[in-house]
Amino acid sequence: MRLSIVLPARNECLAIAETVGKIRVVCPAAEIIVVDDGSTDSTAQDAAAAGAMVVSHPYSQGNGAAIKTGARRAAGEIIVFMDADGQHDPADIPRLLERLAQGYDMVVGARGKGSQASVGRGLANAFYNRLASYMTGHRIDDLTSGFRAVRAEKFREFLYLLPNGFSYPTTSTMAFFRAGYTVAYEPIHAARRVGKSHIKLLRDGLRFLLIIFKIGTLYSPLKIFGPVAALMFLLATGWYGYTFHTAGRFTNMSVLLYSGAVMVFLMGLISEQITALMYRGRE
Repeated sequence: MRLSIVLPARNECLAIAETVGKIRVVCPAAEIIVVDDGSTDSTAQDAAAAGAMVVSHPYSQGNGAAIKTGARRAAGEIIVFMDADGQHDPADIPRLLERLAQGYDMVVGARGKGSQASVGRGLANAFYNRLASYMTGHRIDDLTSGFRAVRAEKFREFLYLLPNGFSYPTTSTMAFFRAGYTVAYEPIHAARRVGKSHIKLLRDGLRFLLIIFKIGTLYSPLKIFGPVAALMFLLATGWYGYTFHTAGRFTNMSVLLYSGAVMVFLMGLISEQITALMYRGRE
């Protein structure tokens, strides 16, 4: 099956040529696409000189936008996405492809503990993995890894969902699970990147969290609305017990909380039906 390898890149002149060269050694027949996301250095020229096909954005649109551009331009039936900054080892590509050949629709390179850029980012990723595992009901070893191999036709189904920022791995993983596609994880070691990271922990961390909840409502809304409704119901019952014991009354606050619990639960139920209809329509 023809293979395309897509590398989103913005100001990665320090690493791009070496990365493309290593990929060419490991996968000599693969189509290598570097999506230059409005770089202000020699990223595009260095990638082209190393033998990659270069697609350039006139200005920076974001990592996710570069991924979408690369996915649309890729001619291969299999697409491997990886970073252009030297973190991902092209020697790991055959292992991802082997797992894909076992029948999976997506194989994610799961980074080990020693691969995290910082303690804070490692803790954040562990939290995201646990939250997403709860949302999907599947164990997710690395939600935010950008090193993954996918079946192109299935990945393109969800391009409309992918944000233009840094959270395309989060969205694509959860969308694949929601659609009933199979996802596997292959352990990898990610090296320290060459140059300065474009990700800001606080800003992009909050964006990742928001994306998880957005996709969570798209994936299984009741897993978000249900606990909120249950909490409101428990608060209403607790407040009613307190006011009945102290004043012998059923207060307006208890009515408000009970009503809110019912409304939130019904919203989740309706959202669940809409989600099911949406995916059924796509099928």
